[in-house]
Amino acid sequence: MSQARAPVDRDAPDFAAIRARFPGAQDKVYMNAAARGLPCRESRASLDAYLDKLTDGRVDKAANFGMIERVREKYARLINADSDEIAFTKNVSDGLNMIAASVPLAEGDNIVLCRNLEHPNNIYPWLNLGQTKGVEIRDIPDRDGFIDVDGIIAAMDDRTRLVTVATVTFAPGFRTDVAKLGAACRERGVFLLVDGVQSVGIVATDVKALKVDALAVSTQKALLGLYGMGFIYCRREWAEKITPAALARFSVDLGEGTHEATMGGDSYALMPGARRFDLGNYNFPAAAMVEPALDLLLEVGPAAVESYVCGLAHRLAAGLHQLGLPVSGGPPGPHLAHIVTAGQYTQDTHDGAGDADTDALYNYLTENNVVLTVRRGMLRFALHVYNSEEDVDRVLDLVRGWQDAQKAA
Repeated sequence: MSQARAPVDRDAPDFAAIRARFPGAQDKVYMNAAARGLPCRESRASLDAYLDKLTDGRVDKAANFGMIERVREKYARLINADSDEIAFTKNVSDGLNMIAASVPLAEGDNIVLCRNLEHPNNIYPWLNLGQTKGVEIRDIPDRDGFIDVDGIIAAMDDRTRLVTVATVTFAPGFRTDVAKLGAACRERGVFLLVDGVQSVGIVATDVKALKVDALAVSTQKALLGLYGMGFIYCRREWAEKITPAALARFSVDLGEGTHEATMGGDSYALMPGARRFDLGNYNFPAAAMVEPALDLLLEVGPAAVESYVCGLAHRLAAGLHQLGLPVSGGPPGPHLAHIVTAGQYTQDTHDGAGDADTDALYNYLTENNVVLTVRRGMLRFALHVYNSEEDVDRVLDLVRGWQDAQKAA
């Protein structure tokens, strides 16, 4: 008797068809979303259309502003925010610094973070405040490669003004329990700023449920866009208590439809919510590029994207672990998102592992058309919607072949 087939979910996203929309995924195994995501065909067409108008001298400024508002609204929907809680930035670093420069801080106040696992761009703003404002930086050690949320909570006191963490670390790539931290910060009135650049666009993100006060991202990674643009979410209740450190015309509310060159009086009102952080004209080419990517991510749905991509990452981590590679965190579990790292963790290296075997395996994989990176001494594989089970199996086959060749040598 033949075995009954599982029912087909006809509403499930067709990830094979989605993969076909990414030309860069067709001729290689691309697992480098933690550095740069691949753009889809529609994003390239949108950028080309914008550049054609620019070249022809027929750019419609009003249409550009309309695009900016569509992109703002779509990104807000992706993270369950309101449009007025979103501002445009140059990149994640710009967004982090906007908050660092604007949240009220005084000498003797403290900021809590886990320096070992943060990208330098989420460390230097706070070191700067330590030097310029006398703010205390409380550095909590990591816990076996994890941001120690319990340790951060224990370190907070009545002078703690801000806590900052990455939602997913760039290496070793583990998730942070942002929901637990958000609840503790909200209860104490502490501002929670998160660097979401390694998660938003892959890991379903609900800023309201997480109780995040601000979240900074760039568009070139999980959002599948260009360098040179990002977003800052700032919760309305906080945004409207903050005076930005820098102001420009778009930060000031002179009423809807007022031309950007209009100057009001010496007294002025700030734009509502996070819009007060908007500075000058926008990166219109990058907005044109990211809009189709946002359409795609919203069409598939954040939960479906996370389930699919993280499922592939778990398959890869399990396979590498079975092959005996030192996979960060061991066998896949709830700590793992879409980034898989393998090797010996070190803070002293970046593009090279500093370990002969790891460097040799990296070179072998790249020579065989696998795109990945080395971060902090480890191979780093970062997946997205354009990856497939065949990609994962190809990497595992290559690792197995390399190991066999090493044994035979």
